[in-house]
Amino acid sequence: MRPAEVRAVLDRARPLHGDRVILFLAPGSGRVAAVAGRVVGGAVERNRARRVLRAAWRAVEPRVAPNHDVVLVARRGIRGAKAQDLVTEVGELIERAGAGR
Repeated sequence: MRPAEVRAVLDRARPLHGDRVILFLAPGSGRVAAVAGRVVGGAVERNRARRVLRAAWRAVEPRVAPNHDVVLVARRGIRGAKAQDLVTEVGELIERAGAGR
């Protein structure tokens, strides 16, 4: 997703807060973005956080109803987390959003 598209999803969607991730879910074309700000750490930590978020999303994606744009925002607590740790959390956030299949 381009930055303007991410901003549009962030503006339209209601945030769902987890311990390590904030999920923004809005009606759309099925695009996904992983975002990690400086609060997560330096460049290496932010890149790792985005990588882990994308891996967790790949595991959860089949359970999500189509036609939703998703932005996953890393929180400070993501440091040291593995993708398996986030699969459960992201899955619960999707269920809370009511977007599960």
